[in-house]
Amino acid sequence: MAYENRQANASEGNAVVDAPDAKGSDSSPPHRDRNAEQLIRHVVEELEEDIVFGYLHPRERLIEDDLRARFNLKRHVVRQVLQELEQMGLVERKKNIGALVKFYTAKEVIDLCGVREILETSCARQIQLPVAPERLAELSAIQQQHAAAALASDLHNAFRANIAFHKALFALSDNAPLTEMIEIAAQRAHPIRSLSMIFPHYLEKAQDDHLKMLEALRACDHERLVELCRDHLVPSRDAYLEQHRRRAGKPEAAPSVAKVAAPPN
Repeated sequence: MAYENRQANASEGNAVVDAPDAKGSDSSPPHRDRNAEQLIRHVVEELEEDIVFGYLHPRERLIEDDLRARFNLKRHVVRQVLQELEQMGLVERKKNIGALVKFYTAKEVIDLCGVREILETSCARQIQLPVAPERLAELSAIQQQHAAAALASDLHNAFRANIAFHKALFALSDNAPLTEMIEIAAQRAHPIRSLSMIFPHYLEKAQDDHLKMLEALRACDHERLVELCRDHLVPSRDAYLEQHRRRAGKPEAAPSVAKVAAPPN
């Protein structure tokens, strides 16, 4: 039912976006281009959330005609949307099949989460303590937005607030190239996160982790912050791996964090 509601809401107010008219006025094409970009961004974000919330499953096909009908788009615009989702690592294309939601093998999940751990713990170590009060206040305000959305079972705002919290947290390192790499890796992990986004106990743990990260920052405790950043990656990884093993008929325990991402000596 939630997926059908999202489909209905997505089509309301969306105009068909066509190719720019070569004979149009000088002022018309830029306006139409801006509208197209905004609509493409809206559709990309809608499909991104469908993947994160598990409405679209790994290996599920994204059929152009279905997307055209749902969002009231021209075919070339749908293809631009799929291309952007592919660049984000959320969709993969296969010959004679088309676009599918990205599927990760168990090894790929472990490798990706290992990379994220290396990036995020390194970034946490680079945060200069103590943090300025105004930056802590900004981070705390985002945490409260996330908590309120989670309490209201508002997955859209919980998801967006979670992204904003981690972006603000890692921005405290003042290392723009590193934070950019963290965002790219986190985005590629979206297909892994569906199970950890829809169950209340996972959302509650995320809230608890955010509060503890704030406490570690206030206490100027680098080691605690690094530990929390490492452990924060575990639930989504383990939930995906457990589902993967069940489908394969191999219900084994997930590897420990230390075994997943510890760099070689």
